[in-house]
Amino acid sequence: MDESAVALLDVIRSLAFVGDLAMGQPTDHSPRAAWMAGQLAREMGADNAACTRATAVALLRWSGCTANAPEFAQLFGDDVSGRKALLAIQSSGSSFRSGTRNKGSAFLSLSRIHCEVSGDIAEQLGLDEETQFALRHLFESHDGSGAPDGLRGDQVPIAVYMASVAGDLDIFNRLYGFDQACRLIGERADTLYPRAIADVVLTHARQWLAALDADPTLSGPCSLEATLAGRTTSLEILAHVIDLKLPWMTGHSRSVAQIARNAAIHLGLDEVSQQRVYRAALIHGIGRAAVPNMVWDTPGRLAESAWERVRLVPYWTGRAARQIGSLAAEAEVASYAYERPDGSGYFREVKELSIPLEGRILAASVALAALRVERPWREAYPDHQAREMLMAEAEAGRHDLAVVRALFDRRREVVRQPTPSTTGLLTERERDVLRWISLGASNKQAAQKLSISPSTVRTHVESVFRKLECTTRAAATLKATQLGLL
Repeated sequence: MDESAVALLDVIRSLAFVGDLAMGQPTDHSPRAAWMAGQLAREMGADNAACTRATAVALLRWSGCTANAPEFAQLFGDDVSGRKALLAIQSSGSSFRSGTRNKGSAFLSLSRIHCEVSGDIAEQLGLDEETQFALRHLFESHDGSGAPDGLRGDQVPIAVYMASVAGDLDIFNRLYGFDQACRLIGERADTLYPRAIADVVLTHARQWLAALDADPTLSGPCSLEATLAGRTTSLEILAHVIDLKLPWMTGHSRSVAQIARNAAIHLGLDEVSQQRVYRAALIHGIGRAAVPNMVWDTPGRLAESAWERVRLVPYWTGRAARQIGSLAAEAEVASYAYERPDGSGYFREVKELSIPLEGRILAASVALAALRVERPWREAYPDHQAREMLMAEAEAGRHDLAVVRALFDRRREVVRQPTPSTTGLLTERERDVLRWISLGASNKQAAQKLSISPSTVRTHVESVFRKLECTTRAAATLKATQLGLL
């Protein structure tokens, strides 16, 4: 039984959901934009492959958001609100570029991270090379002022233009009304996208928006359904993208999934339930994208306003079930990740009898995985101390005692090993360096941790990038986690 193989389209829709949360957008933004991009492609006489590509690019346009969240947080404080504000700028050119104009090379740097990771996600999903190329050039402009490569005119994939103008129409219409949205799109013609494309959108915009408003379910079905029917992918891809948002969360969701599955085995759950709790653990962090990094990085007690945002994380994870089809049951279990048997959890604040066993397994697994790993404000707890702390919580009624005991049972533990084809890709020292930089350490910090010089760390980083065929730390982290190297 392959516990992590799920419908490819459901993973794409999940990534769109995460992206919309990270961008501070309504969670139907990307599906609406994707539907309009598909309509635009058809109106322009595109073939089925081109229509599918425009839809896929619009759905995955924000898939790289979690990758540059740390950098966004450094620039704007609140990375979620910062992105939301950028998208709302009424400019004749790229609002992303204009919003970072006074922040040095931020536009190029942030674009490079976002685009590289988006393209790598498409590659890992098995999408065609044209779609991968488009996602690697999401912020290019018709006049050549975009990023990451300064492409212009016909050098920019038409799917990029279609996804861009469809996204603009949805956002500007919602924020400023139809007339202003049309005016802004007209101003961006020949700058961000070709005028011919903008003209087609302006001709049909009212009709498309009215159709979506009259029947919101239109944004659910899309041309990808026929194209991707029967295709599956690994759910771990989604887990790793979720965890990219916070460097110190690298590998967290997969660790939780391993712990939860072992506990389910020990407790005698059938294979279907084992699979469901494993998958739920992989996606339990979906809602984390809605909360800015500055909240997660806060040591000590959170302000009440910040705490309210954190409390909604499992709510958003549960809401994702509306868009991700075959993962609906897993999303429901995942929404119990922070509930507690004594009613002190969130977001429901329900007590033990209302929490399904799979939810109790997940909640305890999340807590154990967190205790074992270093956080910005504390060191990792050794295994014996983590066990003592979690047992004390269970005895106080804040976790299911039988579940917690099962977490530490080793008699039937199943541990997945990296595949032999990838374990030799990096040297042991390169893996050590990658492990530290994937957790957010600078070259200097990694050097201190490993008792080597910063220049040696830099040499190893360059070698890792070359072997993994990437240019950013986020992309290296994503590839390495997917290959089982971290």
